[in-house]
Amino acid sequence: MESFRKKLLILGGGHAEIPLIQAAQALGWYVITTGNDRKGLGHPLADKNVFADFSDKDAMLELAKSEGVQAVCSGCNDFALLSTVYVCEKMGLPGHDSYATSIEIHHKDKYRALATRLEIPTPRALTIPVAGKDEIAGKESADFEKAIAQLAFPIIVKPVDLTGGKGIHRATTPEEAREAYKDACSRTRQDHIVVEEFVQGTNHGFSAMLVNGRVAFAFADNEQYFVNKYMVSGANTPGTSSPATLAKLRDYSERIARELHLVDGILHIQYIEKPDGTPVIIEICRRPPGDLYIRFVKYATGIDYPKFIIMAETGMDISGIEDAPTQGFWLRHCLMSDHEGTVRDVTFAPEIQGNIVEKFLWYKPSDIITDKLTYKAGIVFFRFNSLAEMTDKTTRMTDLAKIVTD
Repeated sequence: MESFRKKLLILGGGHAEIPLIQAAQALGWYVITTGNDRKGLGHPLADKNVFADFSDKDAMLELAKSEGVQAVCSGCNDFALLSTVYVCEKMGLPGHDSYATSIEIHHKDKYRALATRLEIPTPRALTIPVAGKDEIAGKESADFEKAIAQLAFPIIVKPVDLTGGKGIHRATTPEEAREAYKDACSRTRQDHIVVEEFVQGTNHGFSAMLVNGRVAFAFADNEQYFVNKYMVSGANTPGTSSPATLAKLRDYSERIARELHLVDGILHIQYIEKPDGTPVIIEICRRPPGDLYIRFVKYATGIDYPKFIIMAETGMDISGIEDAPTQGFWLRHCLMSDHEGTVRDVTFAPEIQGNIVEKFLWYKPSDIITDKLTYKAGIVFFRFNSLAEMTDKTTRMTDLAKIVTD
């Protein structure tokens, strides 16, 4: 019964939030989800849905007050996280950093400044004002021209406030950079964007749980990218980073935690490992990663990552978490297409049928793929018998698991 259960508001209700909803309910919470997407696959699993824009932090504050919630948990989106911490700060609810601290981590320009101050490797970056409409239409920003003259190409042009590869472009020439600048300016909600030097290396994720400013649990992976080179389409583990590289990431995480007095809970990092083993952090957040990543961590380590995230964000003690290593060889793979068209089916080659642990498919035959960079038909978890098998089949996975289109 609703009246006998504590209320938790989760900002989000898509497929990515399903493990959070289930974990919260298992912990005894009455779960309310929100968001603009009424078709989100997580909403039907919640106890109640109140559809609203979770990027509107004042609307979320009113929702939390009107529902009388005892805690708020962020979904897998930076706007959701920033609204969550704002609401919790205003209502005195536990489990989150201050709004100002969260901005320092989640806005790319502010994080770059923090990393530079703490001597944490980060791409050389410059902050540029967003161009006015007349400039987007043709007249380039003098600040932007000055910036790209200072940086070594190739460069990355990106909004400071968006995730999932939105508005991010790699430019090898000034002409490409100008087009990228226009696109980033048209997408951001802020008054500035970031331009940074491209870092050469391999892409990875590092997900940690902080307890009293120390890394109490850490997980690492290798990232895969398909058509969209700025949105992760898969991750496998154990990763290829050395113990020395991972030790550096633990140290960097703890430097940040000490400097900002971070509360207990998740700290998730994406990094590029340079050929010399240096990890360069390119993205960082204090919210769950998307596309069922937290279920991936649970499969690979046996640690109930969704449960510990809910516990942390509702102010519970998470000091009992263990630093468990990856057990076995795992892949989380998002089913994507390399072209537009009408979906007919999803197929799996016979040689990977025995590796499938879970298929979470939401496509419908007759779905029309209008944007191959973002469309997903589902997510599949695989377990392999050896490192060699994982490496081989991961490399070929976009051929082994395919969306068939007309």
